[in-house]
Amino acid sequence: MKFIKRFNQPEHLLLAMAFTMPLVFSVWMVLLNNFVIEKANFTGVEIGILQSLREIPGFLAFTVIYALLFIKEQRLALIALVVTSLGVLITGFFPSVVGLYLTTIFMSVGFHYYETLSQSLTLQWIDKDKTAHFMGRLLSIKAIASLLAFSSIWVLVEQFSWGYKITYALFGSIGLLMTLLLTLSFKHFEEKTPQTKKLILRKRYWLFYALTFFSGARRQIFVVFAGFLMVEKFNYSVADVSALFLINYVFNWLFAAKIGKLIGKIGERATLRFEYIGLIVVFISYGLVENANIAAALYVIDHLFFALSIAIKTYFQKIAQPEDIAASAGVSFSINHIAAVVIPALLGLLWIIHPSWVFYIGAGFALCSLVLALLIPDQPEQGRETRMTSSE
Repeated sequence: MKFIKRFNQPEHLLLAMAFTMPLVFSVWMVLLNNFVIEKANFTGVEIGILQSLREIPGFLAFTVIYALLFIKEQRLALIALVVTSLGVLITGFFPSVVGLYLTTIFMSVGFHYYETLSQSLTLQWIDKDKTAHFMGRLLSIKAIASLLAFSSIWVLVEQFSWGYKITYALFGSIGLLMTLLLTLSFKHFEEKTPQTKKLILRKRYWLFYALTFFSGARRQIFVVFAGFLMVEKFNYSVADVSALFLINYVFNWLFAAKIGKLIGKIGERATLRFEYIGLIVVFISYGLVENANIAAALYVIDHLFFALSIAIKTYFQKIAQPEDIAASAGVSFSINHIAAVVIPALLGLLWIIHPSWVFYIGAGFALCSLVLALLIPDQPEQGRETRMTSSE
């Protein structure tokens, strides 16, 4: 009984859900570029449109606050896992442009609702002095799940010649089964602070909103076009792309928790300054690269910087009123996806003209983020949200 009581804790549910989501979503992501090119004859235009459609549910993530009027946050997170798993399961059955657009939107609704709720629950359930380290642990768990997914794909696709349809269906089914087990295994955990059940936009959170906006814009360039560059320009196979993801997640598995702990020590301002300077260099290098191995190295380095974005979330936790967290999580995801809805489609058109320009624009976004990061106080808190304010 003591073991069951110790296991049945909020942090363990967060870690278990954090394992389930990437186990399913990573399969969708790593197979996508090859699947759409080989089965649906996608070009940069179609992949840009698909990725823009994928981000529409992220832009609408603020609607999660209305769903919370009827469904508890914890239960809604589990439902979101179910929707994501179903979306992945059916993806392989619709190898056409329209079919992929529709299945992507369906899967994305679950994915973005889950990510919004996971962030909200983490910031509510985990103490401020432990959040950065815990978020690093979450990244490590996600990395382990992704490693399992990618290594399985390599074995199934390369060694046993599995097709896309059966691979997507297998991992979608696994996700459904795991979510059912989580639902049956964990009790419902009560809120520490009752959450505001309406949309809120507070002037004093403006720096968090701005950092979130540019983070979403930059991330889209990496997620959409860095991977597409590997397949289109350097002819990477499914096995090659899987190998890159394996390297990325080995680093996350080994170092993400340590990075989270480091963020807690050196602070958000120093962390984000380092990240954005590094990203400027990486994006410019993407635009110039002509060697497949150097491009792969840039891809791995680029991914490593993602762990540092924990600092944006811990910065918000320090300046936010506790009751604002759930509503603000939805709003921040919507802000994160304002650019994400537009950028892939627009830059998909630019990609046809000159792919390098896409990455130079990414460097410009990183520069804007660097300027904003310099406004974060050394010790942010309520009433000290930026270096220009000392009181609310």
